Amino acid sequence: MSFKDMEERAKDKLKKEVAQELGLDDDLRDPDELTVREAGKIGGQMVKRLVEKGEEKLAAEQLTSRVPAPGTGAGSEAP
Repeated sequence: MSFKDMEERAKDKLKKEVAQELGLDDDLRDPDELTVREAGKIGGQMVKRLVEKGEEKLAAEQLTSRVPAPGTGAGSEAP
């Protein structure tokens, strides 16, 4: 499976989760029943979640980059 296929599956899974939480999963199964407003709600929530996940990942990376390596922090003495 290619990376692009994995991305598509992840997006579809997120779309289904969001639609279910919004009570729109039945409309998602039949695209002719999905209104533009409903599609916008689903897409908006998907973007919100993706931004939150990205922010969490960036925050975690910043925390790990600030942690000094053993023996290099304050109070350690150079040999």
